[in-house]
Amino acid sequence: MDALKQQPEAPGHENAIDRFSELIGRATSWLTLAMVVVTFVVVLFRYVFDAGQIWLQESVTWMHAVVFMLGAAYTLKHEEHVRVDIFYRRASSRRRAWVDLLGVVLFLWPLCGFIAWSSLGFIETSWSLGEASRESGGLPYPMLPLLKTVLVLMPLTLAVQGLSLLLKSLKTIRAH
Repeated sequence: MDALKQQPEAPGHENAIDRFSELIGRATSWLTLAMVVVTFVVVLFRYVFDAGQIWLQESVTWMHAVVFMLGAAYTLKHEEHVRVDIFYRRASSRRRAWVDLLGVVLFLWPLCGFIAWSSLGFIETSWSLGEASRESGGLPYPMLPLLKTVLVLMPLTLAVQGLSLLLKSLKTIRAH
């Protein structure tokens, strides 16, 4: 088991961040149940009643997107993200902490900044146009602008969870 996971819970900023990511992740996970229920309803309407609701079909796609985007920080918190594990697995806890620290500073934060910055115009345009679904009977305003706003929330929550990982890494480095 990873040394970072073995450390006892201690008061600090990283624990508040972890609790926040846990709350967002658990709340977001309920959307997976909603997706199953809505998909069932869509299939029921289509094959039993020979009817369809475009907005219901679109909502499944949008819920799926929100689960992935807002679940990213939760995934990082639980170290379930994709990692190139060539050397990391066999490294000492101190070396892992250095890899995590450098990964946050050199890769995670710049990527989060890029995603947030490049999404702002896209989101602003969506809100200013009062964007709604292109499909007749699709999701009404403000559903699409709200979804596009998640494009900024995802890198923000991920960057904040990265701060928790950085603080834990510093604690591990200083302990050795």
